[in-house]
Amino acid sequence: MKGPRTVMPVLDAVVRRTNFDEVACGYTLEDAQLEASRCLDCKNPRCIAACPVAINIPKFIGELIEGNLDQAYFTIYDDNVLPSICGRVCPQEKQCEGACIVGIKGEPVSIGALERFLGDYSLENDVLEKRTIIDNGIKVGIVGSGPAGLANAAEMRKKGYSVDIFEALHDFGGVLKYGIPDFRLPKDIVTTEVNRLKDMGVKFHKNVVIGKSITIDQLLNEEGYQSLFLGSGAGLPSPLGVPGENLSGIYYANEFLTRVNLMKSHKFPESATPVKIGQRVAVVGGGNVAMDAARTAKRLGAKEVFILYRRDMESLPARLEEIHHAIEEDIDFRLTLNPVEFIGENYRLKQVRCEIMELGERDKSGRRRPMPTGTYKTFEIDSCVISIGQKPNPILKESEADLEVDKWGRIVTDNHQTSIPGVFAGGDVVSGAATVILAMGAGKDASVEMDKYIKSKQSE
Repeated sequence: MKGPRTVMPVLDAVVRRTNFDEVACGYTLEDAQLEASRCLDCKNPRCIAACPVAINIPKFIGELIEGNLDQAYFTIYDDNVLPSICGRVCPQEKQCEGACIVGIKGEPVSIGALERFLGDYSLENDVLEKRTIIDNGIKVGIVGSGPAGLANAAEMRKKGYSVDIFEALHDFGGVLKYGIPDFRLPKDIVTTEVNRLKDMGVKFHKNVVIGKSITIDQLLNEEGYQSLFLGSGAGLPSPLGVPGENLSGIYYANEFLTRVNLMKSHKFPESATPVKIGQRVAVVGGGNVAMDAARTAKRLGAKEVFILYRRDMESLPARLEEIHHAIEEDIDFRLTLNPVEFIGENYRLKQVRCEIMELGERDKSGRRRPMPTGTYKTFEIDSCVISIGQKPNPILKESEADLEVDKWGRIVTDNHQTSIPGVFAGGDVVSGAATVILAMGAGKDASVEMDKYIKSKQSE
């Protein structure tokens, strides 16, 4: 049996909850090679099958052990163009590390930390694979510069296409920029990765809202794009639908995090976008976004921050690392509680009333179903962040009558092809809010189908 994991150093919890510096400090080369040596180099590596983009994990780990850092990075980059990002934010315990054989009798290999190490090595040393791209002169367009769009752009550009990315916001990176805080993912890393795609020849256009600024029909029939990829994500918040939800002091997580991450409200008045939260903050939800919101609120100066979640600790969908870091940062978890009413005074939030839940039989997700008890508890709060999921913005559907969506507003696809010929889609706009690496996998897979479509059209 292999020894214990090599522990990644982190900032002290008391210090870090006062700033937005990155919490996890990363491996040194010595740490990375020590951790890599725990890999068994399995004949049938289950970790590859569990990776949404099928990185050859044993191969890059072997190259890392041998000290061939450039080649180890290239091995990852063949399948994942954003290793520094994915190494930080992917739920490895549910994917590659969850399938690691070493984890059967001990702790799995820290695959995500090794991926991050090599991604950071590449950025710090300007290591880039020298790749000759032969332009084919065919234009393709991508809607959204989040992980799905960036992955699709990289693959289409490698194939020789002229690639344009259209982003609705004033900066590039999608959820990587507006949704994930600096203490988990420093924004200069996202900017550098975007610039690398620019250097490959991908063209980026900001402040373009497809469906408003220009339509899909115009892109295909007037602007000469032979195929489009829709990777516009899921940025529309899901409301609780309870009384008092419109009171001042209530935020939806994507709005709250966008103000802080993209518009730098934590630097007010240096930044022109303030955010007021008060001393007591409740966050409704149990996923990664809820953890991000709670930990952000703590860094904005709130004295008391607590999570309201209707199930138990075992059922929290957030990454184990994020839960652990939140606990270290003095975030309180108030579980089996379901908000049923917000109470205010002069239109300002003052209290949240919650029904106490009890857990019943397990549902399809494997988690025990929360059941109402008819008993209630009320908490004094100054603000609340609602983080119970997002869905796609309806702008695209409203402007494109031929674009089929389901009852949740997600684009319906068949092998990534939408109901509009030549228009493909992937990521959160198809699946609903999911992970960065799943979105990237969808963008990468869709590029194969787009290439087939364009070539079949040319041969007609």
